[in-house]
Amino acid sequence: MSSLVSAVQISKYFTRDVFEKSKSVANVMFQKYLLITNVGISASLSFAGDVIQQYYEMLQDDTRNWDKGRTFRMTIAGITVGFVCHYWYQYLEKCLPGRSLKNVFKKVTLDQLIGSPLYITVFFATTCTLEKRNFEEFKREIIQKWWRLYIAEWIIWPPAQVINFYFIPFKYRVLYDNTISLGYDVYTSYVKNEISLNEIDDNNDEKTNNNNNNNVNDDFSNVNSWPRLKRWC
Repeated sequence: MSSLVSAVQISKYFTRDVFEKSKSVANVMFQKYLLITNVGISASLSFAGDVIQQYYEMLQDDTRNWDKGRTFRMTIAGITVGFVCHYWYQYLEKCLPGRSLKNVFKKVTLDQLIGSPLYITVFFATTCTLEKRNFEEFKREIIQKWWRLYIAEWIIWPPAQVINFYFIPFKYRVLYDNTISLGYDVYTSYVKNEISLNEIDDNNDEKTNNNNNNNVNDDFSNVNSWPRLKRWC
């Protein structure tokens, strides 16, 4: 019995010690190293979002393998967007301090009209740079895919950001933002890496033209297939 009591006490002290140390580490991370923490969280969840999406794609198609380069690019994009998100939240809090309903709704409005378009543009700029695409390719991808992500932002973020700006302390807002956005990160990976409809149409047209050209060449190369001319002499 005494050994059981001792085990319970040791477990209690250990749990309390771990909790206190974790709390101390969290305080340092979210105060002294808030920028590094926010960027790290953003990168980690972008990494996780792409891994989840690729795992789903591999379940749908057994021939697919994990594209490590794609995950790397999505993670780097998470870093750049994390920087933007960190400083954007600081700017909002400086311009509209406090948690009054008036300021909360102003923050949500500015976040949707300025912050969200900025995040999406930075994301595509980062991935296109890593893919060594030129400006025309970047512009085409923006035209094809930017609005899909922005519409999804309007569905997810206004109610989520009301909670964020009203209830969540400032230093935890990027953490909350990224936790909510894991599902959105999966969707972002899907939209970014799917083959565009225009590319599919272009590929189909190219294949059709190639097949037609091959058929014509085959007809001319196979002399025996030509219709024979009757001799009238």
